[in-house]
Amino acid sequence: QVQLVESGGGLVQPGDSLRLSCTASGRTMTNNYVMAWFRQSPGKEREFVAGIKWGGGNTIYGESVKGRFAISRDKAKNTVYLQMNSLQEEDTGVYFCAADGTLILSSWRQSRMYDYWGQGTQVTVGS
Repeated sequence: QVQLVESGGGLVQPGDSLRLSCTASGRTMTNNYVMAWFRQSPGKEREFVAGIKWGGGNTIYGESVKGRFAISRDKAKNTVYLQMNSLQEEDTGVYFCAADGTLILSSWRQSRMYDYWGQGTQVTVGS
């Protein structure tokens, strides 16, 4: 079992930056693991934001965040980060961290493929 705990959410203004963290515990993160961020706002489906391969550090992004968000990982801390810049009101939502050890690249964007999820952290952009 893998436990994931997110932190770093909050209320910010449009144009601000925020960094989310997701720390994994319970099992050693091997190189085949994929860590990802998804987000969900009321009435909408869970949306893929970004993913990273634990071993090689390969990354992919959702179209709506390309050029503004960056995902990274710190192996020593078992932590994945999501640096969010130029935040917009449309970025508001609950951000979830997810992990899975069996995914191929074509599956990274599909939330149903991930076995492990965090509890989520709220990001609100605007007044």
